[in-house]
Amino acid sequence: MKLARWIFLVAGVYGLAVLTPAMFAGPTVPDGDPLAPYAAYFYGFVGIALVFQLVFLLIASDPARYRPLMALSVLEKASFFVPGLLLYSTGRLAEGPLFYGSMIDGVLLVLFVIAFVATRQEPAK
Repeated sequence: MKLARWIFLVAGVYGLAVLTPAMFAGPTVPDGDPLAPYAAYFYGFVGIALVFQLVFLLIASDPARYRPLMALSVLEKASFFVPGLLLYSTGRLAEGPLFYGSMIDGVLLVLFVIAFVATRQEPAK
């Protein structure tokens, strides 16, 4: 349980540290630009991602109790990692903050799977 606790604690703290400033920085699209309406998607993405950091901290508080949330956390990481990888491999995403962020989510995805497996309880005999 210690391993799972540390993995989710580090992931939650890291995510809060990285994502919170984005809520105040906002997208760099000037008003009047055709992409300006997409600011709502940006803030929605960051907001949902911030909420999931709190879920990671909840899991860290009691990994055995919140183990079912670990599987959902793997999906949360996959939802950014897989598109980032696919977009990069097709030339639609350049190396930069979004690409590197999606690769970090890939590493966290693997660590979350490790935590999920490590917290599996043996069936009673």
